[in-house]
Amino acid sequence: MQLTLSIPALLFPAISLTMLAYNARYLAIAALIRQLHSQYSKDATAPLKKQIEQLRKRLDIIKNMQATAIISFLLAAVTMFLVYVELEVWANIIFGISLVFLMVSLILSLIEVQLSTKALGIQLKNMEN
Repeated sequence: MQLTLSIPALLFPAISLTMLAYNARYLAIAALIRQLHSQYSKDATAPLKKQIEQLRKRLDIIKNMQATAIISFLLAAVTMFLVYVELEVWANIIFGISLVFLMVSLILSLIEVQLSTKALGIQLKNMEN
C-alpha cells in the first residue's frame, strides 16, 4: 500500500473528536467525585465506598485512554513528516503503531463504559433498597 500524506491526516479529526469525548467523560467523573466527597464526609456507607472504588478505576482508565490517544495523534503527525521526507518504510511502521495505540485507546474506552454501567447499577441497587 502506498502511504500518502492524506492517509494519516484522516486520523486527525477522528482522534480530536475522541479526545473531546474522553475529556467530557473526565469532567463528568470529576463533578461526580466532588459531589460524592461532601456526601462521603457525612455518611460513608458501603455502596458509596463501592462507587468511590469504581470512580478511581474509571479515572485511571480515562487517563490511559487519553494518553494512548495522544500518542496515536503524535505518531500520526510523525508519520506525515516521514512521508514528507520520503522515508516510506519508517512511515508505514510508525503509522501501524499509531493505529495500534488508537485501538488500545478505544478498547480502554469500552472497558470504561462497562465500569460506568456497573457503577450505575450500584446506584440503582442502592435506590431500590
